[in-house]
Amino acid sequence: MRCRICKKEAVIKVRSFGIALCEEHLVEFCLKRVKEAIKRYQMLKKEEPVLVAISGGKDSFVLWDILDRLGYKTTGLFINLGIKSHSEKALEKVEKFANERALPLEIVDLKEAYGFTIDDVKRKETRTVCAACGMIKRYIMNNFAYSKGFPVLATGHNLNDEVATLLSNVLSWKGGYLARQGPVLPAEGRFVRKIKPLCELTERETAAYAILTGIDFFEERCPYSKGATSIIYKRALNLIEYHSPGTKIRFYREFVKRAKELFKRQEEELKECPNCGYPTTHPPCAFCRLRERMTA
Repeated sequence: MRCRICKKEAVIKVRSFGIALCEEHLVEFCLKRVKEAIKRYQMLKKEEPVLVAISGGKDSFVLWDILDRLGYKTTGLFINLGIKSHSEKALEKVEKFANERALPLEIVDLKEAYGFTIDDVKRKETRTVCAACGMIKRYIMNNFAYSKGFPVLATGHNLNDEVATLLSNVLSWKGGYLARQGPVLPAEGRFVRKIKPLCELTERETAAYAILTGIDFFEERCPYSKGATSIIYKRALNLIEYHSPGTKIRFYREFVKRAKELFKRQEEELKECPNCGYPTTHPPCAFCRLRERMTA
């Protein structure tokens, strides 16, 4: 298998594009795809400082690396969720990555800042830990970005993540979620603009990029992620993609282009949380209600 561009030995076949690429041109391919996605969806201006959500996994590191290479002014944000030894190991990788590249890093410790951990949520709550964790991270990321004056928050959601969520929401016809899904969620009140620059790169492509560029990422899965429904949707879409290459990117692009606006009228009116001022549909906000239960 030879690289489509230089005819050297290829390291990956990108079936959705019908091409094979060597190490050098796979890296260029990923950089170009992110650059084009930022431009296509009008995510970010070059002069805007961007807060990058960092978990220690391959996708968030790839995002931070690519944005830095493309010349954006970035600051990383790591949230220590207090998950057994998992969070400490992830933090070590994050600090190492930031130090090696001399990139600014901010850390929010959930226990120190808010009085509880994800382990506490697991012990005390009956709800799915993943759902609570996602809500907590969204709250803290937005709150930190808003309070520190960052106009943009970038997350490392890749194409696999996006189409799995999209399929789940379509099958359940969750209009409110569909209205908010996309590569860019505009700023509104205390909500900063949220962007997903990796939205058109597959998980396989981000993994290849990380390995080929020598990124030392945290590979250990969260101990609470077993049985997550997103895994089922990803497997189903991988099967479809195998038999019909390009399905994922077509599904995503066509939704954003043709269908997303149809669900705008289903968005609920936002109100201000009386406790923290965070925008929410049902005051007090979900984070404040959870925090009260955890620290009672």
